[in-house]
Amino acid sequence: MSVTTKPVNQKAWFLILPVLLCVAFSAILPLMTVVNYSVQDIISPERRVFVGTEWFAAIMRDEELHGALLRQLTFSFSVLAVELPLGILLALSMPAQGWKSSAVLVIVSLSLLIPWNVVGTIWQIFGRADIGLMGAALQGLGIDYSYTGNAAHAWATVLLMDVWHWTPLVALLGYAGLRSIPDAYYQAASIDGASKFAVFWYVQLPKMRGVLMIAVLLRFMDSFMIYTEPFVLTGGGPGNSTTFLSQFLTQKAVGQFDLGPAAAFSLIYFLIILLMCFILYNWMQRVGTQAKEGGHE
Repeated sequence: MSVTTKPVNQKAWFLILPVLLCVAFSAILPLMTVVNYSVQDIISPERRVFVGTEWFAAIMRDEELHGALLRQLTFSFSVLAVELPLGILLALSMPAQGWKSSAVLVIVSLSLLIPWNVVGTIWQIFGRADIGLMGAALQGLGIDYSYTGNAAHAWATVLLMDVWHWTPLVALLGYAGLRSIPDAYYQAASIDGASKFAVFWYVQLPKMRGVLMIAVLLRFMDSFMIYTEPFVLTGGGPGNSTTFLSQFLTQKAVGQFDLGPAAAFSLIYFLIILLMCFILYNWMQRVGTQAKEGGHE
């Protein structure tokens, strides 16, 4: 008895064809252009000289790049260290249902709707000692606060600005994870007489691990590519205290018009982000696996 197999309809692939074309136009073609620039010395629009990996070697020896990379890593991990626990705490304190839940969700999401350049302008005014609420308050407390003249103040202001802008994203993801936990887990914990901390540590946190992993990856990638907010607020100063990798790249490409080194650094920048996200993702997966194995023992 022969078995006839029904032919598989492959027409659904045509539905993703526009997406593939958009990705090719917006990502692949520019990437190929950057690769082309990274191996050439562009003397003029008509004259180019092939230099191989010369720009990559030169940019890796750049001490300004080393400083910018150190500042970037410090900033990104500081952002994660502050925003992750703060977002979880905010998610735990949000109402679970009713009109209060909807109202709080809208209020928490407001900062996410503000464009990046507007965020920088808001904090630029907010931190001024003459008209800004924060700057005037700190001056009134006897603190000589100046985000334009003090490197530590500029760094703290940029970090605080990012925490204010993006902690709600972590809170919303954590809130979604909390709402997906079945009531049976809470009922079992109540029967066992578990404390609030035990419920959080053994029920809520493990169930939120998936969304928190997304939050960590999103916040790390976004903070590692931060440009507009510190550029508007401090311009990368005072000195180069808030000059991160994206601004360093912009100065190379636009300010100095070194297209070859800028293209080489763009590829290095891209690979650094991929590598760091790969390390973070695998570390969090390993921690999750160990937690699950520990829970089954």
